Amino acid sequence: MLRRVGSDFEVISNGVFLMDTRDGRSERLLVRAALDARPDARSLLIGGLGVGFSLREAVADVTLTRIDVVEIEDAVVRWHRSHLAGLTGEALADPRVAVIVADLADHLGHRVATYDVVCVDVDNGPTWTVTENNAALYDDRGTQAMLDTLRPGGVLAVWSAMPVPDYEQRFRNLGCDVVLRTVDVRRGEPDVIYLARP
Repeated sequence: MLRRVGSDFEVISNGVFLMDTRDGRSERLLVRAALDARPDARSLLIGGLGVGFSLREAVADVTLTRIDVVEIEDAVVRWHRSHLAGLTGEALADPRVAVIVADLADHLGHRVATYDVVCVDVDNGPTWTVTENNAALYDDRGTQAMLDTLRPGGVLAVWSAMPVPDYEQRFRNLGCDVVLRTVDVRRGEPDVIYLARP
């Protein structure tokens, strides 16, 4: 559900608040930090369109030549062509952008392409998923599938609404260097971005 509150929008799934258009600092940092870690990146995959903050940050980078966005909910894509068009209309019209309506795990499983940077923001974090099925995205196999989508020297960035020490350790167990970036929020624990490089 897309709900308007004053001049902002909120996305609600099964009664659970997922995101809104009020801030977006951590969603933009998800992309910016990953691109800073791989400054020669030409291709980028964004898992989760959300309200478009990550996409807008990606299209602002002139070095990228290909930006794929995987979004499971067709309704979310339609909102960006109607209610959210004022926020992301120009970004979606960018010729480098392709929107793929699919489950991210399925898309990664088919591995039709590889990327210099992969940015994932499809849940509230590895331990707070939108659907039960999404939990598999963050286990050893799912995390390895995300890493396998990277080209040599690539960077994986994963957004979380809270620190998850076990997930950080999972990257290390899989042989990755991992760095955390945090963004303080008004209430609760800071948003976290995991930057992992195999």
